[in-house]
Amino acid sequence: MKEPIVRNFGVPYYSQWGSPEWVARIAEQNLDPCEDPAWPRSGFTDPDRYRFWAQRLCGLTCLESALDFWGIAHPSRADMLDEALRHEVYRVREDGGVDGLTYRPFASWAEHAFGLQVEVWPEAKLEEIAACISGDTLVIASVSPEIRRPEKANQDRGGHLILLHGRDPGGVWFHNPSGVEAYQADAYLPFETMKRFYAGRGMTLTRASNETSSLVA
Repeated sequence: MKEPIVRNFGVPYYSQWGSPEWVARIAEQNLDPCEDPAWPRSGFTDPDRYRFWAQRLCGLTCLESALDFWGIAHPSRADMLDEALRHEVYRVREDGGVDGLTYRPFASWAEHAFGLQVEVWPEAKLEEIAACISGDTLVIASVSPEIRRPEKANQDRGGHLILLHGRDPGGVWFHNPSGVEAYQADAYLPFETMKRFYAGRGMTLTRASNETSSLVA
């Protein structure tokens, strides 16, 4: 039996910075992210705090897209960061660095705060975790940030989070919070290309409701 095409239309795209059209200049040309006049859009008021955290909030940006798709109320991204820090989703080290989003504290917090069901996949084949996608389930996957330019050779796997929201027998559709141009919103890559960047881990987010979704299969 041929595998179905499962694609969620209407999942909102958000950049982890203020404006999607500024991502290339910020991420690749080292432009000050506060040059973008939309930088306060996500609720930050302190420019230095925004500069520090915006580059690290790919996971919360994916969560925001999922929550808005399902119509689940949530505070601003800056306020969600405060809550995430209280729940040790991110850990600020003594040297001033940050341990990236930690899956199990994230899962516990997202379940409690937003009523989601979150399953952590510490090891998963890409096709396996993508098979979970439905109108009620989206996937946060760990990939290299180099995926923004998939036509180029990459050096790493992991270190960045994207939101998978559709699949077909050959690949996946996704939003990349730090993506550019054709690989930013509603982007598609074949599994074999995606595997170059995929770290073999991720999470499924499932809304706990029986409401009609906007899934088109």
